Amino acid sequence: QVQLVESGGGSVQAGGSLRLSCVPSGNTGNSHNRIDCMGWFRQAPGKEREGVATISTGDDRTYYADSVKGRFTISRAKFNNTVYLEMNNLTPVDTAVYYCAAGGGCAVVAGAPVRFGMYYWGKGTQVTISS
Repeated sequence: QVQLVESGGGSVQAGGSLRLSCVPSGNTGNSHNRIDCMGWFRQAPGKEREGVATISTGDDRTYYADSVKGRFTISRAKFNNTVYLEMNNLTPVDTAVYYCAAGGGCAVVAGAPVRFGMYYWGKGTQVTISS
């Protein structure tokens, strides 16, 4: 089993920045549920959980939702697979609970990350942007 622990959420004003971190622990080397992709998803009140950004652990290829391109950057520390999400120029529309996820591959639809194949999830961290 793999655990994902998020941190870095909080409240900032529009135009501000936040950096989220996700630290994986547990049996990350399990070949049955090998982790080939990690990323961030978010869920705003009353809305579906949506993909924000994902990164392939094999070649560090990244995928972003159109709504965050140019503002958010996902990165990964190779030595322990800690994943970061640098969020800049935040707007109230970015307010949501942000979840870290890990799975067997970075699935995308029309270039944007989707939940398919993500089988480990963190508990989430709240991000609130005020206008």
